[in-house]
Amino acid sequence: MVFSSIEFLLYFLPIFILVYMIVPKRAKNGVLVIGSMIFYAYGDLRGLGLLAVSAVGNYMAARVIRRKSGLIAAVAVNIGVLILFKYYQGGAMLPLGISFYTFQAVSYLVDVYRREVPAERKIVDFAAYIMMFPKLVMGPITSYKDMRRQLRCRSCNAESLQEGLKLFILGLCAKVLLADRLALLWQEVQVTGFESISTPLAWIAAVAYSLRLYFDFAGYSLMALGMGRMLGYALPENFRQPYMAMSVREFYRRWHMSLGNWFCKYVYIPLGGSRRGESRTVCNLLAVWLLTSLWHGITGNFFIWGMGICLLIIMERQVGKLWKGKAPAICHLYLWAVIPVTWMCFAITDLGQLGIYLSRMFAIGETVAAHAGDWRAALTDYGLLLAVGLAASTPLARRLYEKLEKRWFGMLLLAAAFWFCVHRIMLEGENPFMYRNF
Repeated sequence: MVFSSIEFLLYFLPIFILVYMIVPKRAKNGVLVIGSMIFYAYGDLRGLGLLAVSAVGNYMAARVIRRKSGLIAAVAVNIGVLILFKYYQGGAMLPLGISFYTFQAVSYLVDVYRREVPAERKIVDFAAYIMMFPKLVMGPITSYKDMRRQLRCRSCNAESLQEGLKLFILGLCAKVLLADRLALLWQEVQVTGFESISTPLAWIAAVAYSLRLYFDFAGYSLMALGMGRMLGYALPENFRQPYMAMSVREFYRRWHMSLGNWFCKYVYIPLGGSRRGESRTVCNLLAVWLLTSLWHGITGNFFIWGMGICLLIIMERQVGKLWKGKAPAICHLYLWAVIPVTWMCFAITDLGQLGIYLSRMFAIGETVAAHAGDWRAALTDYGLLLAVGLAASTPLARRLYEKLEKRWFGMLLLAAAFWFCVHRIMLEGENPFMYRNF
């Protein structure tokens, strides 16, 4: 079930919230588990059994782990199952959300072994942590340490419901009104053929894809945070205006933050982090970004994307001290120049087509009758949307929201925006979130 679908918006979510709010506190986690299983079964009935086995198996494993060999065996089973489904037959049998709930299970097992948290005794509470539907399919990835207290005691009232609903609507608008509309420009370029587009259009389309990916995933994350707040949970922030960063390194500290934190805590730091000299640090960064590439897919484009990001970060480590605190405008321009190029390596899985697209971006080689004025038509059709997207990726959108959210006019705007999104979905149908395939 997709958050931006009529079934979810008008049926599942209102009914679930109503039931959740009226049951006593001691029953809320049970209701959350049942609701999450219904939510998951609607989208992937075959994967529901695996999800249940993962929850029960990791609950039991954490109770009996005493030695490092036991931890290694339990983690190996989790990662092995993930690899099997993710890469067997090109991921055709990939269960929804398996990467996200597997990473949560692994973090839980490691933290219990390190004695950072005690093993959960109530299986319903642990199942609620693993299966919680707002974050089940695409995160954010949460540690049990951060969720443990909330699983037992949380505030769920009219104020949290209202606050969560506001965040949910903002995320829905980001998905339906920005990401889904920007996707049309990228689709048009694909239909036209990369050989036939001009260099300006190649850059415009790359920026459009960059914004589309951001608003698609950030929109989902905002919706997840909003629903978590409705249920009384404070889920972690997953995006912090990454396009306002001044380096690629900073960009990925602001982008998909829960995944970055997971790799940092459970891969980068155990390998030694940056404590053992520059050469070892470079090796550790390469290991992390290689694993990040493999997490996204095994096709060559993801390897190029991951290694390209890693090399940029390594380069920035060498020259960053010279630029730190200086020429912020140049740093922003540098980021906006390199990030769209890296996203093309992410988006285009066929290496031949990727080579053609990059050659169009940098006007390299012979092309098939590129239309010199195609970029003007694109700006005519999508220029306003691109401008709104660029503005919404800055602090301007947050400041505007903070000024309006508590006023009656702002509440009216949010209500109108929600129903306009519903109207658009009814007209055009639902569009799955891009990261659900990972």
